[in-house]
Amino acid sequence: MPEIMHSAQDMIAGMTPSLRAGSFIFVSVTDKAIIAALSPHAIATFMETEGQSMVIPVELAKKSNLNIDHPMRCITLNVYSSLEGVGLTAAVSTALSKNAIPCNMIAAHHHDHVFVPADMSARAMEVLMVLQRQSTK
Repeated sequence: MPEIMHSAQDMIAGMTPSLRAGSFIFVSVTDKAIIAALSPHAIATFMETEGQSMVIPVELAKKSNLNIDHPMRCITLNVYSSLEGVGLTAAVSTALSKNAIPCNMIAAHHHDHVFVPADMSARAMEVLMVLQRQSTK
């Protein structure tokens, strides 16, 4: 089992941002047949009052005639952060915000994932790598 990081300093210093291949779309669906068709391909899901929210590959969204106006790229932070850890999300979102890069954070069991507009993903990676380097000083 890898070491679980708890402090903001350790989580930020230990993160190794990596850009996941492909672009993704956030969708919300209420039709049970569409949910069943998309769910096996979703990289994230969450049941909301308004419907099933999913993050799906942009190619699948196109084939399904869904809105693809906001393609996102996924940056995985690659640090085993504690579910009780405080500060990683705030530090990452603040660093991106200071560079006018919107983000949507998803914390999963093993890693945190940052979704940024596809056309800003290279800059977002630079910002996060600087943040990581600065926290190791």
